[in-house]
Amino acid sequence: MIRLHHLENSRSQRIVWLLEELEVDYDIEFHRRDPRTMLAPDTLKRLHPLGKSPLIVDEDAGGRVVAESGAIIEYLLERHDGDFRLSPDPGHEDRQDYLFWLHHAEASAMPPLVMSLVFSRLGKSPVPWWLRPLGRRFAAGVRQRYLGPEISRLRQFWEDSLADRQWFSGNAFSAADIQMSFPLMALASRAGLEGCPRLEDFLQRVRDRDAYRRTLEKVGDLTL
Repeated sequence: MIRLHHLENSRSQRIVWLLEELEVDYDIEFHRRDPRTMLAPDTLKRLHPLGKSPLIVDEDAGGRVVAESGAIIEYLLERHDGDFRLSPDPGHEDRQDYLFWLHHAEASAMPPLVMSLVFSRLGKSPVPWWLRPLGRRFAAGVRQRYLGPEISRLRQFWEDSLADRQWFSGNAFSAADIQMSFPLMALASRAGLEGCPRLEDFLQRVRDRDAYRRTLEKVGDLTL
């Protein structure tokens, strides 16, 4: 039995989705963000020093705690994807692309998107009211000079990467697509995907998957 510690509006939605795709038995324990800071609650620190989500506890492995989205995905695939439905077999021609996209999602895709979200809050509470005008000007400068161009570059790279394939690692759906779903949904909710028909089509095909629909029934949609 796998117990997933799920934080609302977080990347742990992808782990629910993966478990649904793998048809693994699991339970969900829900955690709510602090409404003022939007940070994870201290309850997660009882399980892992970083106190972040997602986390899984594998009861069949003596209560082993596994953190970090990529590590959790590899852990679950190693144990429950024996026929390589969601990960290309080592030596397969799609294997290297699969590994790239599996790790690119967190290593290169998410940092500028997270930074953009953080900077967008510099002109709002809980920043003191008298600092908010300065925060807004500072954030606008960072977005114009760095974040905007970097996110545009990533968006075009993702769009171009789907020119000759249905999914990111090839023509077969894989766990790499589950990983890439979060940065794409985050981008779609904030900056939009105008001019990127392949990315829009990718997200629609994601939303049409039965396992993804079951995920939404269990943990709700992201409100990014």
